[in-house]
Formats: sequence, structure tokens, C-alpha cells
Amino acid sequence: MYSAVLGPSPAYFGKCHIKGMHAVFELLEIYLFLEYQATIRMAEKKNEYPASVEADRRLLPFESWEDYLDSLIEIADLRNLRSIGSARTIAAFGYRANGDTLQEKEFYKRRKVIHSIVFPVVQPYVLVSEGADLEDPFNRELAVRERANRVGILQSIIFIRHFTKGGFEISGYIDYAHRLIAENWGPFFKSNKMLWPRDSDLGYYHWRHGTVRSNISRNYKPVMDPDRGLLFQNRHDHKIICPDPQQDPGQNTTKQRIYSPRYTQIELYDHVVRRKS
Repeated sequence: MYSAVLGPSPAYFGKCHIKGMHAVFELLEIYLFLEYQATIRMAEKKNEYPASVEADRRLLPFESWEDYLDSLIEIADLRNLRSIGSARTIAAFGYRANGDTLQEKEFYKRRKVIHSIVFPVVQPYVLVSEGADLEDPFNRELAVRERANRVGILQSIIFIRHFTKGGFEISGYIDYAHRLIAENWGPFFKSNKMLWPRDSDLGYYHWRHGTVRSNISRNYKPVMDPDRGLLFQNRHDHKIICPDPQQDPGQNTTKQRIYSPRYTQIELYDHVVRRKS
């Protein structure tokens, strides 16, 4: 760890860097969480919910479509028809609602959407980089960003350019948070498996096959600008990320070049997500 002649080893500096970055991301997460809570309280106080959300909140008290129809039935219907089934049929046809009466499939679909918005489910996650021997600088940088990308306060884009054994270039832009969910990163962090772009990533280029592709990911949408070229729009806060090295990367976004002996070129674009209320 320490030499009287050479001083602290690179591995020691690497561990200090990881601890420091973890502390920074933890403070950032606390700040954004408090900001989010304040925004929610203000929205609730002012009742500033989108009209569509506010309209569908009325569906939450009903566990089933039958319960929803029962809320539309009038006492006169039961007295005259003498059947709950017939009364529900009248309600289903729309004769007992001021607006459109939801059919069964549409009711469950819209109730599921509003339930997920009002009562979001917290997805558990495991940090696969914990305990891994992170000698490569690229692995270390992705490790310190893993937790922030998994919880959604940071959404990083990875640009990789490398060459195959045959000398053919493969490059692309990777939505890090998307790939963390879509695949197992254990071999990458613990077995030093190489990270390669795929034709399903944000951007992909294969020189030998002549393949050029761009795709919408979980967090980003590629945008072609006639003046600035390829851009990426965040699908949560709608901010623009510019990967052009000659231009500013964008609001709430930082750019960092990583030097690794295993890759030709690596660029990281870290975007702090400011979710709208």
C-alpha cells in the first residue's frame, strides 16, 4: 500500500477515489431526495396534479370493475329492476354516467397505471461491483456510478471505441442504467469481462459489417440535429446530452475521459436527473 521511496501505491489511490466518489453520490442522493419530497409536498398543497392523473384517481377506491359499476347505479335502478346484474348492465352501457363509462379492460388498464403512479413500487437491487477486485480504471469508474444509476439519480452514457482482433472498429453509446437492469454485470466486475457495444444500444457502429444503428433505450432517445449532430434526450427530465467533444455536454451533465489499457477510447457522460413533479 505504501512505499517509503515511491509513496502510496496506485491501488491505494484507487480505493480512496472510490470511497470519495461514493460519499459524493450519497450526498447527492440525499439532496435530490429532500428536493423531491419538498416538491411533492408543494404539489399536494397546491393540488398541482396533471388533469389526466387527477381524473383517474377516482378509480383507486374500486378493487374491481363491478365495484366501479356499482358506484354508478342509482337506487331507483335497484327498485325498478330488482336485479344487481341488470343494474350493472344499464351502468355498463353508459346510461348512468355523466361522461364515458369505462369498459372492463380499459378500467383495469387505467387503474393499474394510476396505482403505479400514486403508489410506486421500490425495486430492490444488488450492487454487483461490491467486493470485486477493481484494478482496471474503467471498472473502477463504473463501480462508483453503479448505485447512483440503479436508484435513478444518475443516468450515465458510456461511449466505447475499440477494435476486434481482426482490426475492425466497433463503437457505440451505452445507456449504463438500462444495461445494469437488462443483464448480469457480475462477469464484468469480477471476471474482467470486456464491455462491448451491442446493436440494441443507444448507438452502434460496426466497421466491417457496415452496420450503423440508433435505438431508444429505457432512459434516452437519440435525436439528430442538423447543426449539432447526434444528441440524446433524457426521457425523464427531457434534458439534452451532447456527445460532441467540441461542445458543452449539456445541463446537469459532466463528461470524463477514462484511460484504460484494454480499450481504445472511453468517454463517460454523467447526467444528474431532475425529475419533474
